[in-house]
Amino acid sequence: MINTIPGREKPMNSNEKNCYKPVAIVTGGTKGIGAACCRLLAAHGFYVGVVGRGSRDLGQPQPSLPETDGFHLPADLTNTAEIEAMLTQIKNTVGRVDVLVNNAGIAVNNTMAAMKMEEFDQQRALLRGVWYLVKRVLRLFMLRQAGGRIINISSVTAYTGNAGQIPYTMEKAALDAMTKSLAKELAGRNILVNSVAPGFIDTDMTRHLPDKVKEQILAAIPLQRVGHVDEVAEVVAFLATKGSYINGSVLHVNGGMYAG
Repeated sequence: MINTIPGREKPMNSNEKNCYKPVAIVTGGTKGIGAACCRLLAAHGFYVGVVGRGSRDLGQPQPSLPETDGFHLPADLTNTAEIEAMLTQIKNTVGRVDVLVNNAGIAVNNTMAAMKMEEFDQQRALLRGVWYLVKRVLRLFMLRQAGGRIINISSVTAYTGNAGQIPYTMEKAALDAMTKSLAKELAGRNILVNSVAPGFIDTDMTRHLPDKVKEQILAAIPLQRVGHVDEVAEVVAFLATKGSYINGSVLHVNGGMYAG
């Protein structure tokens, strides 16, 4: 478990909160897997930045973190100006990032024949935003700190495919490719980069699937049940606090749906 930050025996400035805690930033942190990650990372001693798309997501924050455990970061990751404003807030509030969890996601659902260019571009814009956020977090924080951990949340569909979700599966596969390449780029810099690929998890997104689709998915899972968001968060917390010899890897959390 990470309990202290070397060189952080006193505040960096008068505005800084919880200066003795390591800092974790979780995108898409207001609900589902992201909220579970926020809660568990806070339980592991992190001061957690909960990223959501402005007041729409942050008006009713789902992680229910006490002020001593977290702070809100409104940002739409498809907008680089909002990412920069968020990074400024991080600098002014805590001054560092020890763990970045890239969990934010959207799913554009349509067949290849019916999908419009603007639908595809909507999915691509999020991937671009993730790339930009990682680039800036490295430059502003982790490379200067000479340490950190980046954890990308991808999906089993990046490996199995999923009809009607081609842009989504492309995005998740790209995240895992970035994980492997970035881990090599950062070799020797004390920054670990890994992915967690959930399977069929009980979230708002999966609850709205038709019953027939759910039955087909369950039939493909050896454990014969859906996963819980906390079961994904446990793996994220492990990579954030332990896993010191795991780098450039994709950890599958899918009940045996895909073995990797």
